[in-house]
Amino acid sequence: MEEQGSKQFSFPPDSPPLSVIAAAKIAGIDLPIQTSSSSSSSSSPTLSFSNGLKLHGTNVILRYVGRLATIRNFYGHDAFHAAQIDEWLEYAPILSFGSEFENACGFLDTYLEKRTFLVSHYFSIADISIWSGLAGTGLRWESMRKSNKYPNLVRWYNSVSAEYSDTLKQVTAFYVGKKGLGKPVAAKQKEQKSVNGDISDKAKVASRPSAEVDLPDAEIGKVRLRFAPEPSGYLHIGHSKAALLNQYFAQRYQGEVILRFDDTNPTKESNEFVENLIKDVETLGIKYQKITYTSDYFPKLMEMAEKLIQEGKAYVDDTPREEMQKERMDGIESKCRNNSVEENLKLWKEMIAGSERGLRCCLRGKLDMQDPNKSLRDPVYYRCNPVSHHRIGSKYKIYPTYDFACPFVDAEEGITHALRSSEYHDRNAQYYRIQEDMGMHKVLIYEFSRLNLVYTLLSKRKLLWFVQNGKVDGWDDPRFPTVQGIVRRGLKIEALIQFILEQGASKNLNLMEWDKLWTINKKIIDPVCPRHTAVIEERRVLLTLTNGPNEPFVRIIPRHKKYDGAGEKATTYTRRIWIDYADAECVSVDEEVTLMDWGNAIVKDIIKDQDGNITQLVGILHLEGSVKTTKLKLTWLAETSELVNLSLVEFDYLITKKKLEEGEDFLDVLNPCTKREIAAVGDSNMRNLKQGEILQLERKGYFRCDVPFVRPSKPVVLIAIPDGRQQSVLK
Repeated sequence: MEEQGSKQFSFPPDSPPLSVIAAAKIAGIDLPIQTSSSSSSSSSPTLSFSNGLKLHGTNVILRYVGRLATIRNFYGHDAFHAAQIDEWLEYAPILSFGSEFENACGFLDTYLEKRTFLVSHYFSIADISIWSGLAGTGLRWESMRKSNKYPNLVRWYNSVSAEYSDTLKQVTAFYVGKKGLGKPVAAKQKEQKSVNGDISDKAKVASRPSAEVDLPDAEIGKVRLRFAPEPSGYLHIGHSKAALLNQYFAQRYQGEVILRFDDTNPTKESNEFVENLIKDVETLGIKYQKITYTSDYFPKLMEMAEKLIQEGKAYVDDTPREEMQKERMDGIESKCRNNSVEENLKLWKEMIAGSERGLRCCLRGKLDMQDPNKSLRDPVYYRCNPVSHHRIGSKYKIYPTYDFACPFVDAEEGITHALRSSEYHDRNAQYYRIQEDMGMHKVLIYEFSRLNLVYTLLSKRKLLWFVQNGKVDGWDDPRFPTVQGIVRRGLKIEALIQFILEQGASKNLNLMEWDKLWTINKKIIDPVCPRHTAVIEERRVLLTLTNGPNEPFVRIIPRHKKYDGAGEKATTYTRRIWIDYADAECVSVDEEVTLMDWGNAIVKDIIKDQDGNITQLVGILHLEGSVKTTKLKLTWLAETSELVNLSLVEFDYLITKKKLEEGEDFLDVLNPCTKREIAAVGDSNMRNLKQGEILQLERKGYFRCDVPFVRPSKPVVLIAIPDGRQQSVLK
């Protein structure tokens, strides 16, 4: 398709064309937006090209996007389907007419009764147009959704919303208020924005903090931020907050984020951690401009250290570490503080060489030993550490401290704002003083509250203890608060992003509950994850249906009754079926029960062994019975050799206390039992589960496939996903 050069998309700020914006974002087409406060609401959206050509009108531009997109059949498979799509585009505006809204909803509900999409069997701009028409009415449609008045329309709307969850949530959050379409909800700037730049992918602007905050002295297009993890562990949920807030502010001010590895401690760091941190950052959807390493600046840092020594702003100290710490606490100057520049340079060279004399020394800044803020009492700038560095080998015997390296590299890289959690508040004055002594430009610090969660350790030192002592399976263990750990447990990244950005860049310290995060996660997975059936292996009970089918037969049924995108599954029906022992205990003789996805049955006999344990049930099918009248709805599996062996795994917190007190040892509150495994059998369709696939076991909860089917003797491993309500999934 012939392109017409660069594009400029303009529309009245009080009537944004939601369908065009959403379609362009879903299709990955960049439409730079220029809203105009002078445009009246009666003027139409315009797409202007650099060669002077223009397209006018929502539907005209929407068709252009449909033709330009690489999404299959986005504007129809053929001329007939394209014409059908045109009909829906012309119909969509009726949803904005108050008097016709409910009539239109009724028509759409009837039309969608047996359809997944509006045109043929694929998602198209017709679906986007109608979806946008509904979403654009704001609370009117939201209240209608909850009324269950139009179930087919709501099912279709929810399906589209779930399939393009991130994109559509971001667009509506930005452009749709409670009263419907209007000026962008949080858009204060009139500057140029891009559909795929200002509100894009996983962690973009509309996943914006609930309370809008400003960076001090920030200028549009000139903000440069950095996310600077130490490569001494995997990214955890606390780091995620810092990473996402950096991205949020970069996008808000049309700036950029640098991913920098603060690799100044070779004793703790490794390439494994670097590689996995990059993987985790990309999992979060962080778009960084480049990757840098503090170790790239080691030569310049050493030059700066020597410059400060020559200027009398730093000195070499051989005071033993414990004595030095005590002197700092008491405000006592070191005996080395007033050594001559020549003596300091001599000892500095001993440190660089890693000599026996040099190994006893460190380099300290000469700040103020009487300052009430103890971080300013001559902090350490360099230490000897004759350990090989994971990137540069054994070139250096000395390494800068974080306190020295961070202000230097921030200024050197042109960082405008350094985001730091408020736990470092007392070190802010030190950061600014060191930059001042270095003669470098001032980088502004912006504080946010550290993310703390109940029953959770975020210290990498403590997490490392669990790894090294075999208490967990690795840094991606589902019990860990690492990004890889919580994803392995079944958390969707969209839920994590929403959870973190809902808190905003607040400076208030909060102890958060995991339940809120898992509740958000459930809302994301429930509308789309497939349903399967499992029966607990231990003491499972056979129910014989005397009038059941003489020969087994198979039906193809949906894996999710309200979401066609989940696909289909084969269910086998036989005379003899397995049910959970817990269900068998609840049944009475002559009680009518419902066998899910089959119909009713009446239990005629309960057979027990000499100890009173139920060993078998006998009953008859009563398919004409009403499912509304039964108390028990039972999951079941056909007695067949095709059943799949399962291992259902549930995890608990690693510690038993919500929050550790100051100085309290986590080893004193270790949870003795953090993993529970239950053997079960599942329906034959579970042979096809892929690693990472999320599903619901009917009446048992949500699970993530950790180990897929390999052979009959090796069970499929399913990890239980908390839903924010149940204390235990595997009851």
